[in-house]
Amino acid sequence: MVRGVDSAGRTAVSFLFLFLRTPIMKILIIGGGGREHAIAWKLRQSASVEKIWCAPGNGGISRDAECVPLNVGNVEAAADLATKLGADLTIVGPELPLVQGITDEFKQRGLAILGPPKMAAQLEGSKIFAKQFMTRNGIPTAGVYGAFESARAACAKLKSVAWPLVVKADGLCAGKGVLVTSAASDAQEFIERLMNGDEFGDAGKRVLLEEAIAGKELSYIILTDGTNFIPLAPTRDHKRAFDNDEGPNTGGMGTYSTDGMLTRELERQILEEIVRPTLAGLRREEMEYRGFIFFGLMLTQDGPKVLEYNCRLGDPETQAILLRADFNFAAACMDAARGKLDGSSAKWIRGASVCVVMASEGYPSQPVLGKSIGGLEEAEKAREVVVFHAGTRHEENNYYTSGGRILGVTAVGNSLAEARRIAYDAASRIDIPGAHYRKDIGLSESNQAKVAEVRANG
Repeated sequence: MVRGVDSAGRTAVSFLFLFLRTPIMKILIIGGGGREHAIAWKLRQSASVEKIWCAPGNGGISRDAECVPLNVGNVEAAADLATKLGADLTIVGPELPLVQGITDEFKQRGLAILGPPKMAAQLEGSKIFAKQFMTRNGIPTAGVYGAFESARAACAKLKSVAWPLVVKADGLCAGKGVLVTSAASDAQEFIERLMNGDEFGDAGKRVLLEEAIAGKELSYIILTDGTNFIPLAPTRDHKRAFDNDEGPNTGGMGTYSTDGMLTRELERQILEEIVRPTLAGLRREEMEYRGFIFFGLMLTQDGPKVLEYNCRLGDPETQAILLRADFNFAAACMDAARGKLDGSSAKWIRGASVCVVMASEGYPSQPVLGKSIGGLEEAEKAREVVVFHAGTRHEENNYYTSGGRILGVTAVGNSLAEARRIAYDAASRIDIPGAHYRKDIGLSESNQAKVAEVRANG
């Protein structure tokens, strides 16, 4: 299904139309994880893309792009690289270079880049900044007990909060700076770790205490030029390391996307109460935003509320999203970077997609690296499957683990149940000593769909 849609389904006429309509582009991707592999994979399908680089990339990305070395935190080096390569567009994957001002550096040099400037990237870089922005612009979110710059003051506030409570580090903590708890002792211990320990560095020097809200989480991402936008296929992720949402938080153990995740009314509410007010607030506060905005939502009984903003595509949400994308993603990215986005051409493959993350032994605390990876060719024999590499290196025709999250085994299907079956069959064919992955990605929603189908059929 995937490869058929990407290649055989396009006629020579449509390729010629795309060629004439869209300038040929050379694109640089910043990053080296599963998200960046999915971006490279999707860009490569565009007739308007002549060359793709990924810096620094990884072992698997080298199949779809030329990998070049780069420290992603060095924004000057990234701009030097884009200039040297002659890139027509740079797409930034991870949040760190955005928060450190890579977009500002590129724009000073007249280089095209897709990503928000440093000021706007604070929506992800500072939980306190984001919360204040939401409050100013009337965007529904959880209530706040306070922002604190000392552990003593934060712990003192624990005596007057309602439980459960959410404790958030202000800065970037790779998805591990949030605690939801009903125990004051756990909250106090986490605050002490954040603010007085070295585990999170400067990211934990300030903390936010906010109310816990109940509901179902949803990842809703848009591509925008600051005014116009394309809503991407909604997804839902699984953060905990093990089945049944047990174990520590991780960067993400899997995602799924399926038709019917949102009713028309609920999506209208998200757009009218959250997305458009966010874009209007950015314009009003003179923060030019051209790139992706990730709305981490909680669907509550009182309506959707924003848990957090991310200023880039999610990982592993991107893997599930781009497998369903049926439009010229490269042209859309360039249009957004130029401030000329037209969302009317965005189409999505019907059905569902599932991404199962295979993680190293010991992940997330102490991942064991350097293990050989076998069975990749066998896993990708199914035309509905793409295995996106995250923490891998390629050496003498073999792949080895080089990170905590190793692979994103991703599949599409006519239904969520079918996509799950295909993805897990592919994952079972991959051999990585000590590796683990969750067996319940999308299971709850798949079961609900089956029950609904049975009831509908009487």
